[in-house]
Amino acid sequence: MGFMLLIFIFVLAAFLGKELISKVPSQLHTPLMSATNAIAGITVVGAVIASSMFATGTLGMILSFLAVVLATINIVGGYLVTERMLGMFRKKEDKSK
Repeated sequence: MGFMLLIFIFVLAAFLGKELISKVPSQLHTPLMSATNAIAGITVVGAVIASSMFATGTLGMILSFLAVVLATINIVGGYLVTERMLGMFRKKEDKSK
């Protein structure tokens, strides 16, 4: 029962995330990414708490470790992409000197 509820929440979150992001105008993607990167930190905290409370056995430990690693990669990648997008709007320095 509990596993099916988690799968349902995952599928619902994926569907809602896709629908919400597809409706955002392109001008708002950079600020939206910055905000969601900060919010994604909560995902890491949630993954750590869930792994400490609910992970039992080898499979649970592996899945909880994987959740923490993937959430961290998501945050770092998001900040790198945001930095690159913001770099596109900076003034170019004179390289002829």
